[in-house]
Formats: sequence, C-alpha cells, structure tokens
Amino acid sequence: MRLLREVSVKVMARNKSSISKASSYEEIGDFWDAHDLTDYWDQTKPVEFEVELKSETTLFAIESGLSSRVRELAIQRGVSPETLLNLWAQEKLK
Repeated sequence: MRLLREVSVKVMARNKSSISKASSYEEIGDFWDAHDLTDYWDQTKPVEFEVELKSETTLFAIESGLSSRVRELAIQRGVSPETLLNLWAQEKLK
C-alpha cells in the first residue's frame, strides 16, 4: 500500500500545482469537501484541456406515425428528436 501511495504522489506531482498541498487524491477530495474554491480563486490560473465524450448510438424501430409526432414535438420544444426521446426514456426509467 505504501508503494502505491508513493507512486500516486509522484504521478500527481508531475506538472501540477496544488492549492490543497495534498499528497493523494483522497486528501484532495477531503480538502475540497471542507473548503470553498471562492476562498482560493486568486490562486487559480486559466488552463486548457480536452475532454473526450463518448456516447453510444442504438437504433430502435418506431412506427412512422409516432416518428412524425416525436419530430413535431421536438421542433415545438426546440430540441432534436434524439434529445427528446432520451429525456423521455430517462424520466420513464427512473
């Protein structure tokens, strides 16, 4: 366990600064659970990074009449039919 902690500290230290001065991800979490970023805002600096979002597309057959109604409702609500169907599925499956 000690070796894992030492490796974690070395990986965290590479090209990074830390307001919390923590030596593990757990300590970082504990620090930010107890502190507010607004108290440290003057110590932050702008950064750029890329985020890769992965989504999966699954096709389901739908009757053409239903498809037309979904498309119409989506237009009325200002969203894509895919977004509308995803929202409905999320609501129904909660």
